[in-house]
Parts: sequence; C-alpha cells; structure tokens
Amino acid sequence: MAQRRMIDKRTIQTQKFLRLPLETQALYFHLMLNADDDGVVEAFPVVRMVGAAEDSLGLLVVKQFIKPLNEEMVYFIIDFKEQNTIKKDRYKASKYAQLLTNEEFGTEMEPKRNQLGTSDKNRLDKNRLDKNNNMSGKPDDVIPYSEILEYLNKKTGRSFRNVEANKKLIKARWNEGYKLEDFKTVVDNMVSNWSGKMFNGVPAENYLQPKTLFGTKFDNYLNQTPMRQEQAQPY
Repeated sequence: MAQRRMIDKRTIQTQKFLRLPLETQALYFHLMLNADDDGVVEAFPVVRMVGAAEDSLGLLVVKQFIKPLNEEMVYFIIDFKEQNTIKKDRYKASKYAQLLTNEEFGTEMEPKRNQLGTSDKNRLDKNRLDKNNNMSGKPDDVIPYSEILEYLNKKTGRSFRNVEANKKLIKARWNEGYKLEDFKTVVDNMVSNWSGKMFNGVPAENYLQPKTLFGTKFDNYLNQTPMRQEQAQPY
C-alpha cells in the first residue's frame, strides 16, 4: 500500500470545508492519512486516536466528504481518487472492495483491480443503499428541529411550530456546521439583547422569531454579548 497521501487545497480551502468545526477538519485529515489505496478507512480507531466525537463523522457524511459503507464505521472518502493517484506497482486493493460500487472505484478501473468479477457484484443492492443512507447520510435524521424550536418557545413565550419554513432556516445553518448549543446561544443572546427594547417604535421582542434569529445573520448573533442600550437594530 502506498504510504503517502495527498490532500488538495481545492478541497480544504473551500467555504464548505472551512465552516466545519476544527475538530471535524482534523478528523478528515486523519481519515485521509489512514485510508487504504481505494479511499476506504476504518474510522473507529482514527476517532479514538484523534479524540474526536463520533458526531464529527456524521457531519462529514452530511457535508458529503465521506460515505458510510457498513455499520462498523467503515467509510469511503468521496474525493479520495481526485486527490490521490496511486502507482500500479504500489497499489493494493481494499479488503472492503466488495462494499464499493463502480462509481466509487471510477469507471476506468478494471474488475481485476477491485477484485470483483461482475458489474452486479460491484453495485450495492437497494437495501444496502437504504441502510447506508439512514446511517446519518440524511441531514433531517440528525437535526434536532423540535428541540431548537421548543427552546426558542420556552425563552420567548411564543409558540413557533415545526413547520417547513422554520425547518428550512434551521437546516441551512446546521449544514454550515452549527450545532444545537449554537442555536441555544443565539436565542439566549438575542432574548437578553432585545427584551424590553424598541426598534423604530416596534417592540424588539417581535423579532425573536426563526426568520430573524436563524437567518443569514446567525453568526453575528452567535458572537454577540448582552447589550443594555435602549435602542438597537436587528438587521
């Protein structure tokens, strides 16, 4: 097996990657370093070695950097082939080759190289695909919509419901790498900052709603500290 791994700046210097928590970024680097020549890696020992939370794996799946291959924390690094070219005399086929599809191997690779005899064996059946998708590949499976909205309702005395418009805002921020505690912090910050305030003659509490709090200024609200001025601007 080749002993060197390349990581392309076009992958790690993107907004998509840089928005990940530093722990998740570090985990990606170590997964890449420990992957075999087909981009497959046993994630559990890497997670333990790095000291990362398993939630970081789920985030990498959601952001489509890795893909689960089975229920034993074996993952495929999606852009591995684009970042690494293995010489034929150094290449060693993955022991998990049977879990990989033609798409993951690349259409130009020969059956002998991936150790699969037919195209039927190369493709995962529908049940396996469904199982993998349910292992945290779907963002909605890991986003605590109800808990976030219940926390907002508790702090504001409102009754915002778990409807599509609110879920869309939460999902957008979640996919940028923000976690449950970030949503709670935003709610706490802005309840503290806006309670009892007036914005152009309108009670500031009117802006304590998902459309405002979980919109594009989410990061600004997350990094605010409690204010005591009589006037402030929500936008």
